[in-house]
Parts: sequence; C-alpha cells; structure tokens
Amino acid sequence: MKNKRFNVYYLLSCIGVIIASYYPLSMGVRVITDMIVDGTVLKENYPKYIIPYTPICIAIIIGVLIMPLCIKLLRKYALVGGVSVATVVFFVLELLFEQKVVVTTAETVIKLEDWQMYMCYVPPEGWGVPVTTYKTQTAVDILMGDYSPAFKLHFYIISVVLILTILNCLYGFGQIIKTGEKKRLKSLILQSVCSLTFLGLCILACFTAFWRDGNIQVSPLSATLMAVFFILLGVTVGVFVGSLLLERRKSVSVCIPAIVSSAMTLLMYIGEMILLNGHLYIFGEGFIFNSIPGIILAPIDLLIIVLSGCVTALIFALLNRKNNTKNKTAG
Repeated sequence: MKNKRFNVYYLLSCIGVIIASYYPLSMGVRVITDMIVDGTVLKENYPKYIIPYTPICIAIIIGVLIMPLCIKLLRKYALVGGVSVATVVFFVLELLFEQKVVVTTAETVIKLEDWQMYMCYVPPEGWGVPVTTYKTQTAVDILMGDYSPAFKLHFYIISVVLILTILNCLYGFGQIIKTGEKKRLKSLILQSVCSLTFLGLCILACFTAFWRDGNIQVSPLSATLMAVFFILLGVTVGVFVGSLLLERRKSVSVCIPAIVSSAMTLLMYIGEMILLNGHLYIFGEGFIFNSIPGIILAPIDLLIIVLSGCVTALIFALLNRKNNTKNKTAG
C-alpha cells in the first residue's frame, strides 16, 4: 500500500515540476533553436534570466526523476545523492549556456554570461524611469567583458538554495510516505512554505528587479522587498539545516540553524557587494542607512543579518518545544 502511494506521489511530483518549469524550459528551447538556426540570439529575442532558471529547472527535474533510485540505493542519504546529481547537472548546463550561447546587440556579439552581467547593470526596460549610473564601468566596458566573473556568486547561491530546498521537500515527503515516519513533517511543511515564497520573490525580482531605477539609493518599496528577500533566503537555508537537527539539544537544534541563517544572509550581501564593485544598495537616509566606518555594511544591514538568524531561532525554539511536549505526553 505504501509503495502504491509512493508511486502516485512520485508521478505527481514529476508532472508537477515539469508543469511548473514550462516557462523556463520554453525559454531554453527558444534560445537553443535560435543558436541552431542563426548561430546567435538577437537582443530583442533574448528571454530574460534564461540563466540561471532554465538550468535550475532541468536540475530539479532530473533530481525528482532519480528519486526512487536514490531512496532505494542510498536510503537515508537519498537527498544527498539526489542533490549532488542535480547540482552537477545545474553547473554543467549553466556553464554550457554561458559559454556557448551568444547574444547579438547593436554594439557587438557577446557571450551570454557577459550579456547577463549587462542586464544586472541596467533596470528592466519600459518603465519610463531615468537611469542614474553609479558604477565605474560603462555599458561598452561591460559588454566587452571588463568585469569580474565573481559577480555570478549571488546567482549561484540562489540557484543552489532553490535546488537544495525544493528537492529536500520532495524527497522528504517521499520518504515519509515510504517509511511512515513523520518526525520531520512539520519542518518539511515549513520548508515548503519558505521555499515557495522565496521562489516567488525570485520570480518577482526577475521581472521587476524590485522596481530599482538604477540609483544606488533605492525606494522604500524596493528596500522593503530586498530586505525581505535577504531575510527569507537565510531563513529558508536555516530551516533546511534545522529540519535535520530536530530533537537535538537546544544549542544544536536552535543555535546552529540560526547561525547558518545569518551566515547565508551575510554571504548574499557579499555577493551583492561583488556585483556592485564594492558598493551596497542604500535603503534610505540617516545614520541607520549609512555605512559603518571601516566596513561597508550599514546598521540596517547588520539588523537584517541578525534578524534572519533570530527568526530561524524562534521557529526552531517553538518547533522543538512542541516536539518535546509531545514526547513527554507520549512517555
């Protein structure tokens, strides 16, 4: 009976991720078709953010397809195997797209990774807002490759987090159905909510760049969305770590996920700093928004980093308290 339910779950998971990946997959097909037919992708035909989202979707689909094999052969290490394969698939496809796909503009013909960098330097077109340049590079410098490839760090962080946490949910529910063990059920539900919300923010950022207009000092709406994005990234990773440490002593089950959450948020800030050539977006005016002497972070940035850890700590303090109460009642 459990095997039958797992088979149904597996089939629905495969169908679900393929349907959810329709747009990124269709973008990939368009680009590959243009490359085969014309040997290039025209600027006006370039689908935004084909990288990293097309490779992410293909990686997750592969990860789900091999789920029964991983669970059968690796048992409790099934997630490690599935995520490892999916991550390798992601980086192989990502690098292939970056190096082999070229975009033709009015200025020149460039690799996709160079074009993606340029897209990060300018806000989405069609908003009718002025663009104020705060970078040292000009558009031509960027298109000619005068940049550090390290700018992709934040893309890779987001990509690995999405692959890891989404597969964690799918594998976790699959193993619950297989074994009947529900210890991680609440944390997996929480992980699903965090992962889907974070994915939704990523999609919103793709199409709106959180309504940034090219100024390094952003609007209150943009600042709020960016702050939520940073916090949720940390919490999503913290929840993943915490779901593996349930029912351990408090210093482990609460503190470690909180530390990981804050560390991940800080790492995302480092990725943004690399992208912006040693700058960070400024969320407002006044002391709390100004960089602290000696470091690039402002008090509001430190607050966001700490808040990410505090939210995660609160989640697992409550979750572990409920589990302990249940265990005592059962005893």
